[in-house]
Amino acid sequence: MQTVVVMLNGGVKELLNYLSAHVITCLVPAFFIAGAMAVLVTKGAVIKYFGVQAKRWVAYGVASVSGMLLAVCSCTVLPLFAGIYSLGAGLGPAVTFLYAGPAINILAIALTGAALGWHMGVARGVGAILFSIVIGIIMSALFIKTEQERLGSMEVLPEETSEKSGAFLVAFFGVMVAILVVSTSKLAPGIKLAVDVGLLGVLAYMVRRYFIEGEFQSWMYETWSLVKLVVPTLLVGVFLVGMVTAVLPSRWISGFVGDNTLSANLVASVIGALFYFSTLTEVPIVKGLMDLGMNQGPALALLLAGPAVSIPNLLVIERIMGWKRTTAYFLLVVIMATLTGWLYGAFLL
Repeated sequence: MQTVVVMLNGGVKELLNYLSAHVITCLVPAFFIAGAMAVLVTKGAVIKYFGVQAKRWVAYGVASVSGMLLAVCSCTVLPLFAGIYSLGAGLGPAVTFLYAGPAINILAIALTGAALGWHMGVARGVGAILFSIVIGIIMSALFIKTEQERLGSMEVLPEETSEKSGAFLVAFFGVMVAILVVSTSKLAPGIKLAVDVGLLGVLAYMVRRYFIEGEFQSWMYETWSLVKLVVPTLLVGVFLVGMVTAVLPSRWISGFVGDNTLSANLVASVIGALFYFSTLTEVPIVKGLMDLGMNQGPALALLLAGPAVSIPNLLVIERIMGWKRTTAYFLLVVIMATLTGWLYGAFLL
C-alpha cells in the first residue's frame, strides 16, 4: 500500500512539475506555431520540400538540422510533426524531423559539452544528425507501399492558395520561434517577460496588418484541434512516468550500465526511450548517473534515446501515424542508440 501511495505521489509531482514549468514556456508556443503552419503554409510548400517529389538530400538535410533552431523536447515537437505530416510530408523526412527536433538543438549540445566534455557533445551532435537521417530512410523503406497510398492524392502539387509572401512567412514564423527560444532560455525572468511582450506586440501587429478575414479564427481553431489531439494523452503519459520513477532508484539503474557492453547500452537506450526528459534535464541526469559509475558508452546511448522518445511521446505518435510505424520508430531509436553508444565507448577504450 505504501508503494502505491509513493507511486501516486510521484505521478502527481511529475505532472505538477510539468504543468508549472514546461507547458507555458515550451509546449504552448509550439502549438501556436503548428496551428499557424496548418493555416498559412500550403500543402504545396510542404510537399515541395518534404513530399515524395522532393529531392531526398534537401528533405532529409533540412529535417535533420531543424533542431538546431528550436530548443524543443520530444513532446514539444509533436504538434509540429503532426502539422507537416498531415500536410503531406513524406514519412522519412517527417520522422527525421521528429527525432532531430529535440535531439540536436544548440542549447542541448552546448550543455552536454560543458557538463560532460567536448567529446561527448560532439559525439551527441554528429550521432544524432546521422542517425536521424538513417532512421528516416529506413522508416520510408519499411512503409513504402502504405506511404504511396497515403500520399497518392498529393503527388500533384495543389494550387497555392495563400496570399502571404515568402518574406512575410519567414518573418512571422521567425517571431514565433523567437518567442519559443526566449521563453525556454536562461534569461532573467524580467528580461524574458519584456522581450516576450515585445515579440507578442510585433506578432499582434502582423496579424492585424496582414491577416485576411477568417485567418486568425482558423489559426486558433487549428491550434485548439492540435491541443485536443496531443495534450490528454501526453499528460497521462507524464503521470505514468512519474509513478515509475518514484520507485526506481538511480543507483539500481547505474548498476546495470557500469560497463560498455551491448547489454548495458541496450538498457540505457531502453530507459532513455521510455522515460520522459524535459528539455536540457537529460544532461544533469546523465552526469549524476556517470558520477555513480555509468560508463560513457551507455551515457551517450541514453542521451541519444532520451530526449527524442518517451512514453508520453510514443502514445501521441501512435495516434498520429499508427502503432506499426510507432513501434518501428521506437525500435530503430533503441537499436541505433545502442550501437552508437557501444561504438563510442569502445573508441574511448
